[in-house]
Amino acid sequence: MTEPAITPELIAAHGLKPDEYQRLLGIIGREPSFTELGIFSAMWNEHCSYKSSKKWLRTLPTTGPQVICGPGENAGVVDIGDGQAVIFKMESHNHPSYIEPHQGAGTGVGGILRDVFTMGARPIAAMNALSFGVPSHPKTSYLVKGVVEGIGGYGNAFGVPTVGGEVRFHASYNGNCLVNAFAAGLADADKIFYSIASGVGMPVVYLGAKTGRDGVGGATMASAEFDDTIEEKRPTVQVGDPFTEKRLLEACLELMASGAVISIQDMGAAGLTCSAVEMGDKGGLGIKLQLDDVPQREANMTAYEMMLSESQERMLMVLKPELEDVARAIFVKWDLDFAIVGETIAEDRFLIMHGNQIKADLPLSKLSSSAPEYDRPWVPTPPAAPLGPVPAITPIAALRALISSPSYGAKTWVYEQYDSQVGGDTIVKPGLGAGMVRVHGTGKALAFTSDVTPRYVKANPIEGGKQAVAEAYRNLIAVGARPLATTDNLNFGNPEKPEIMGQFVGAIQGIGAACIALDMPIVSGNVSLYNETDGTAIMPTPTIGAVGLLSSLDDLIAGRPAAGDALVLVGATKGHLGQSALLAQAFGIEAGDAPYVDLAAERLHGDFILSARAHIRACTDLSDGGLALAAFEMATGADIGLTINDSDIAQLFGEDQARYIVATGDAPALLKLAANAGVPAAQVGQFGGDQFSLCGDTAPLAELSATYRAAFATALGLA
Repeated sequence: MTEPAITPELIAAHGLKPDEYQRLLGIIGREPSFTELGIFSAMWNEHCSYKSSKKWLRTLPTTGPQVICGPGENAGVVDIGDGQAVIFKMESHNHPSYIEPHQGAGTGVGGILRDVFTMGARPIAAMNALSFGVPSHPKTSYLVKGVVEGIGGYGNAFGVPTVGGEVRFHASYNGNCLVNAFAAGLADADKIFYSIASGVGMPVVYLGAKTGRDGVGGATMASAEFDDTIEEKRPTVQVGDPFTEKRLLEACLELMASGAVISIQDMGAAGLTCSAVEMGDKGGLGIKLQLDDVPQREANMTAYEMMLSESQERMLMVLKPELEDVARAIFVKWDLDFAIVGETIAEDRFLIMHGNQIKADLPLSKLSSSAPEYDRPWVPTPPAAPLGPVPAITPIAALRALISSPSYGAKTWVYEQYDSQVGGDTIVKPGLGAGMVRVHGTGKALAFTSDVTPRYVKANPIEGGKQAVAEAYRNLIAVGARPLATTDNLNFGNPEKPEIMGQFVGAIQGIGAACIALDMPIVSGNVSLYNETDGTAIMPTPTIGAVGLLSSLDDLIAGRPAAGDALVLVGATKGHLGQSALLAQAFGIEAGDAPYVDLAAERLHGDFILSARAHIRACTDLSDGGLALAAFEMATGADIGLTINDSDIAQLFGEDQARYIVATGDAPALLKLAANAGVPAAQVGQFGGDQFSLCGDTAPLAELSATYRAAFATALGLA
């Protein structure tokens, strides 16, 4: 097959700017082949190289006594004691999910699961953070159904419980939904597997499913804005098979136990290219590949297609040659492909052979560690104008505006599509706070949450970034877990626009400050840029996934309030309504500043909740919707009425930070402990009866609960 001529149009179609192409020419000293152009395109795009974000990512805190492995590997590794580690990461599959929601979301789940078990961990939990356009948009319902079906179909068949997550709706996502997938697994702390190749002349082995043409160019597509050519990008979306992935998991864990693995890497973005280059570069080695030996499911595949395919359920491994027969037998048993496709070499070369021809011969180290790195121009987000007068509304009408919206109504329809109980270790059902999974065979448990409030980040990126971490911290504290570490999924628009880059920089600054103050280092993550359609960017959405540890299930806070319990508010309330859920949902107003996040208060109040848990029956943090929405969710979850007195709209729906509500049967004892700890706390209500009352404005709890439970399915035509 004759390769196409390298033209300016072809270079641009591969996402390379003219100056980047000149940089490429300077490295290799000649015009690249078509396959070489594809390889450079894959390795130097935003999705793989982080060229716009590396400068700022380096400022994040990534170490701590609990951290075994931070960013740079397939996933982060954190010590949980007793010789065990939790391995976790969050990644985006935004563009593929908008083009083809079922396969896009499903393969997003598959990819993040591989990131975890590539490290030697058995996956124990999954979450997802989803952002969609407004329900009235003609594509939103289709996307929601497809994405949720894709996530459920893959995770349920693979056999991992989906224990939590979040779903939001906003017009900024009309043309670019966000699908952020999280996975966590367990491993022995002394049996972690890494992707650093070592040894010259070691066999490079292809494992798993066969290579097809699906996903060719997927990483480059993920690093570009959308326009009216979106339908042409459908072939760049991968096709997943969760049953093959389950076999791949079992085969990989068995292979790791055999002692045959030197290094192993998931074939994710940019497929064979990225996995081979990363393994070689980390080990200071070259890689020679013979593509005739790559298992293929389609005829007449070119070198370009094989190198850039993102077919799913595949791994690349460097193997101890003396254990080749042992390794091959394991994969044959699991009915998976096992093929030696190359070897490690001493020279700094990425040598690709196909049909007795050299298709690529490039300096391997220049493809990864020497990729372009930009210090993009940026401007700080200007201070928000003060919030003007708030329209009048009664408390129950305000609550109804929130609970009747799909963003704040119950997500029962979503959770029902996911198997949250597979494995038998899930402690609470999704939708009741942070997800929790028992560490099998022990008295410990792990808690998982994901959080961000994009309105805050857009108005004030620094405070919004701090708040995303602080809310994740509070969600873990509220179930009795000690926060351990975080992963991030940084979703933004076009970084070549200084105002967008300014959002990114500010959010990173806020996230870093909060991670340091709350001792929650970032151990893994993902950056997703160019989330724009026809020049319109999404709201900045730096999602924070966080993991916490309960050393004993006796520490668990997962009760429900009982009749006669007091409702105690922990933390100070000033009534901050800027960028609040109430204004956005009830009046369509997104104005004012984000709430200030006092990180010292967050730490103090969190420590208090954990120290006072013997007096706490139920607990939840306060975030979107403030006291009123959190109290309603607690009441409807227990099916017990609640009366809250002596508050106005700002006190009820303000979104001041560092706050929790607690149901307790011994309010005097709890309030005394708070006073001794210097923590603001006050009784604000009492549980009982069948009415929900805010400042004397009252409605039957059953009526409000019915609205809350039906809101999501009704808004999206799923009822």
